[in-house]
Amino acid sequence: MALRMWASSTANALKLSSASRPHLLPPFSFSRCLSTVLDGLKYAESHEWVKHEGSVATIGITDHAQDHLGEVVFVELPEPGGAVSKNSGFGAVESVKATSDINSPISGEIVEVNTKLTETPGLVNSSPYEDGWMIKVKPSDPSELESLLGPKEYTKFCEEEDASH
Repeated sequence: MALRMWASSTANALKLSSASRPHLLPPFSFSRCLSTVLDGLKYAESHEWVKHEGSVATIGITDHAQDHLGEVVFVELPEPGGAVSKNSGFGAVESVKATSDINSPISGEIVEVNTKLTETPGLVNSSPYEDGWMIKVKPSDPSELESLLGPKEYTKFCEEEDASH
């Protein structure tokens, strides 16, 4: 409250008014910014991404997901050598707000796990598409990738999902 009163009195003293500048955003307003969606990736409606290169697919959670989760404080991941099934959980992400399951967008064998996330779970926030990847999978049915969303479709999906909340 004190900050709002200070801002108002400062604006009055400086003779600032959003009414006199309708082309500018009103003072102290926040615009909603879109999360980063990368070309070359496939996306699940459960907010995981897949980057398929050769015989391996890298999986992580999207920028949109990490943004909604807030600061990630713990990541639970499976061991290499296990299997994942499409739309089934393989781990969890715990943030200061909630714990969320991570689902696999495709089926296959886990060939690598990002062990850096054990010591530095915040990589999911700071670098969801690079350093914050979670698992690498050898797909058992590469055609499952075709059912995932492209960047434009995923962006539209997120906009519609956010508008409904």
